[in-house]
Amino acid sequence: MPLKVNLRHLEARNHELKGELPARDLDLDLRDEIVRAEKPLIYELAIQRLDNALLIRGRLSLPLQCRCVRCLKLFVHPLNLDPWTRHLPLEGEEKVAIVDDCVDLTPSLREDILLEFPQHPLCDRECRGLPKTTIGKANGTGGPGKPAVGSSAWAELNKLKF
Repeated sequence: MPLKVNLRHLEARNHELKGELPARDLDLDLRDEIVRAEKPLIYELAIQRLDNALLIRGRLSLPLQCRCVRCLKLFVHPLNLDPWTRHLPLEGEEKVAIVDDCVDLTPSLREDILLEFPQHPLCDRECRGLPKTTIGKANGTGGPGKPAVGSSAWAELNKLKF
């Protein structure tokens, strides 16, 4: 169910909305395995009617399930928009749709949340990535005729004499 505000409630006084909105209702259309929104959006909003617009201020919080792009570890990234402010015109070219005296706030929430998504989520700033492995090498040498683990291919080429 989308997050809507009834304009008739704003005629006499400002309106406050608090609660949770399931992530599926945000319709984030995530096809990414790196960032997922599975838990609900928590919102606290104060809505004020101006002459020909709505002024919305408050806080938004959405925990994102992320996979570190370096080490592939799962972690939770708290997405917090605090303070969050949005001006929605009720008239003019960029006016919001009004259906049955209600304005749907969900598209505005979705837009600002998507803009705050981490592009390259890291579990830690100092994450070094996947650990280096020495598969197939029991000791420090690579075996007969093969370079040692610490040497590079360039070092072996430098040994050639033409």
